[in-house]
Amino acid sequence: MLGAIAAGTERLRVGTGVTCPILRIHPAIIAQAAATTAAMMPGRFFLGLGSGERLNEHVLGDAWPEPAVRLEMLQEAVEVIRTLWKGETASHYGEYYTVENARLYTLPDAPPPIMIAARGPEAARLAGEVADGLINSDPQAEPVEAFEASGGKGKPKYGQLTVCWAETDAAARKTAYRYWPNGGLKGPLSTELALPEHFQQAAQMVKEEDVAQSVVCGPDAQRHLAAIKEFVDAGYDHVYVHQVGPDQEGFFRFYEREILPRLG
Repeated sequence: MLGAIAAGTERLRVGTGVTCPILRIHPAIIAQAAATTAAMMPGRFFLGLGSGERLNEHVLGDAWPEPAVRLEMLQEAVEVIRTLWKGETASHYGEYYTVENARLYTLPDAPPPIMIAARGPEAARLAGEVADGLINSDPQAEPVEAFEASGGKGKPKYGQLTVCWAETDAAARKTAYRYWPNGGLKGPLSTELALPEHFQQAAQMVKEEDVAQSVVCGPDAQRHLAAIKEFVDAGYDHVYVHQVGPDQEGFFRFYEREILPRLG
């Protein structure tokens, strides 16, 4: 997908939001894929990393570590990735990963920035220490403060806003409930559930109004602008918008017509 985007665009900035380098895919493989992508779109790619969700990561039968262990693994994975981006033959013998006599032969002129997803303070502090930027899906100021206090001051901070544009509020709410009921789940379920069936069962406890509270629904431009402003007020300097449902063309035209002109 990233290769197709690279071939079909010239100016668009692209980043993974986010991929996990700790279990299912070895960080050395992520390093190679990211280096190749960055070489195909010079200066336009960033690598967004996170500590993963069990649904995606457990498929090889490995144990699903606790959050603190996953952050340790993520920190070491970043070290492996950056080592390989130097372009030299390298070995790494760490607590979680081994790389032996590895080298990447296709590298961009400059390594892409690494952004780390963080909702809690521990992950935000790690992002400030080892990453080039922060990603969060909630307009919370606390991760920004922890990120900046641990070395992230002056680095970019990305917020992900989830919306569902449709021609009416009712249609948007119905679409959001159909395609994104996990938006109404509480607590750490999204990172701890192992199977799609588990998400289906949990989603049965979610109502349409629950999803509408977490997803900006409908064609009211002021609601979309207010949600973007929440991220700005919390300290985020980039906001990317995730449209729920199949009507991507209608969403793009709405933002082109109603939102972007009002943001300067």
